[in-house]
This record gives sequence, C-alpha cells and structure tokens, in this order.
Amino acid sequence: MRKITAGLFISLDGVVAEPQNWHFPYYNDEMGAAVMGDIQASDTFLFGRTTYEAFAESWPERERAGGDDAGLAKDFGDTRKVVVSSHDLEFTWRNSEQLQGDFLDGVKALKAEDSDRPIAVTGSVSLVRRLLAAGLLDELRLLVHPIVLGEGLRLFADGEGPYPLKLLKSETFTTGVMHLLYAPADAPPTPAAG
Repeated sequence: MRKITAGLFISLDGVVAEPQNWHFPYYNDEMGAAVMGDIQASDTFLFGRTTYEAFAESWPERERAGGDDAGLAKDFGDTRKVVVSSHDLEFTWRNSEQLQGDFLDGVKALKAEDSDRPIAVTGSVSLVRRLLAAGLLDELRLLVHPIVLGEGLRLFADGEGPYPLKLLKSETFTTGVMHLLYAPADAPPTPAAG
C-alpha cells in the first residue's frame, strides 16, 4: 500500500495560510534539500482545488520563463496531479486529473495502486485535515518557522481531533526552522482516576 505524505510550512502558532508572505526569509539550502527530497520521491501529487489552482497558475509559467526554478517547474508539470474537488474542473496543466467518485474510495484506490513511491500532498490544508480524520495520512512533514503570526488559517481548527501522532524525525536548520516528521500513533493511554 502506498504512503500519503503531507508537507506544510507552518508558524509557531500553527498558521499555514499564505506562506509566501512569511516563509522566504527562512528559506535556505537545507530547507530546499528537504522540500526537494519530498517532491522528487513522489510520483503523484494530491491537491485540494484551491492549492492546485494556485500552482497551475504559476508553475507552468515559471517553466516557460526558463529561470532558476524552471527545472523544478518541469518536474511539477511532468508528475501526475490528482485534484480533490466537488466541482467539475477543466485542466490546462499537463498530467492533471480529478479524483473520481467518493473521497474515501478514491483515496484508498490511489493508495492501492501498484507503486512503491509515495503520494505527496503540498499545502491543501483542508485536504490534510480530511486525510487525518479518515486515517489515510501516513506522514505529516512540518517545517515549523520561528515566527508567531497571530492570525490566519491554522492547520488544526478548534474542535478538530484528537489526532495522536508520533515523532519519527526532527532536524533544526541554521535559520531556526524545525523539520518535523510525524506519523499516526495509537491513542495515548487514559490517565487512571485519582
């Protein structure tokens, strides 16, 4: 069974919204290697509609422009992209398709495909939440930035969970960003009554 891994940029107070406004001062070669490793390990991306549309608007143009990130943009374009949406979508970015049928059945079918490479989720906060709630997310990779934003969409909304997780790996970059890798865990034991 294939793994689904999700990677997110996140602030110390849990904000994941609009990382383009606060993430880049912390970007360095260490983070680039971590992000690229996740991207290159995967042969399929799973996106929510909003994140997909933002990527489809920018990455093909970056590939055509031929700048420093044209190679990454080409890799994104060449990789299969599956989009979760309740709306009928039209695709202009190559290798894109819509998840068909019921969400749970569709994701389970993706996981059952004959491949030893993971399915990557980049951004797509609502999708990450749905995968966690359904028990279908195998790894959660957080790049925790040393900044408190005070407002904005958080990874976990009030009333969600609990989602017990176990830390598999941690690394701190020279910028102070922590790269944390979590996997689902069994529920913690219930404390004994006093």
